[in-house]
Amino acid sequence: MGGPLHGDLPLQHVTVKDGTTQRVAALQIAELRAAGVDGVAIVTRPGRERFFDELRQEFGSNLVLIEQAEPRGFGHAVLCAESWVGGEPFIVQVCDHVFITHVEASCTQQLIELASREGSVVSGVQVTSEGQLPYFGVVGGSRVKGSERLYAVETVIEKPTPTVAEERCMISGLRQGTYLGLFGTHALTPRVFDLLREHARGLRPGERMGLTESLAALATREKYLALEVDGQRVDLESPFGLLRAQLALALHGPRREEVLRLILEEVARRQERGSSS
Repeated sequence: MGGPLHGDLPLQHVTVKDGTTQRVAALQIAELRAAGVDGVAIVTRPGRERFFDELRQEFGSNLVLIEQAEPRGFGHAVLCAESWVGGEPFIVQVCDHVFITHVEASCTQQLIELASREGSVVSGVQVTSEGQLPYFGVVGGSRVKGSERLYAVETVIEKPTPTVAEERCMISGLRQGTYLGLFGTHALTPRVFDLLREHARGLRPGERMGLTESLAALATREKYLALEVDGQRVDLESPFGLLRAQLALALHGPRREEVLRLILEEVARRQERGSSS
């Protein structure tokens, strides 16, 4: 399933490797399909039918729209899809990220293959600097013996302060001042729905429900792994997020040299204007 399609960022167009443009949401759906995921659900607020129809024309009838009547948070959006999931393991991806793969297997495929092989919940993670903590959930745990990119998750904290991250999320082997930030994609089991309902019962009226708290509870009840994905994620809500996503897509495509030349031309033009003023 896809993540909640709130705001306009997932509907923005970006230029992809072949020079054509595509919506951010369409990039994610295409990656899920290429990784072997047949059915994809997009959880969105009411009033997005026109954009959904556009996506469905491209991807077919296995694309489903689920409306979240009120903006009650990411965890609630996942809970809205429980009946559609139907008791099977499933993938959750946030729609305001762009994923860039650095190897042949896509970011999503890497996660699915590990979850299938290990028979466990898996969250994608990326080494994240302390300055990026306000934008991401962070996992704490330990490196799996004999693995360079696999971790046993002990806790998950949503956007921790540097002090909290240092106390609870430092992992041996990572450079000081860096942490394992959530990548924006998870391979989950249906048990997460029970935890989401449990969490919802403790919320105050009007309080939004995140997913991170339920992931933290999940880590205490079943095997939970984090995979340092061989790729990168760009959060479109971070400063210059859409620009960074576009640059990342362009610089990892076959026309990289052309893009670099264009960037250098713009930098040189800026310097020329500065020296002449």
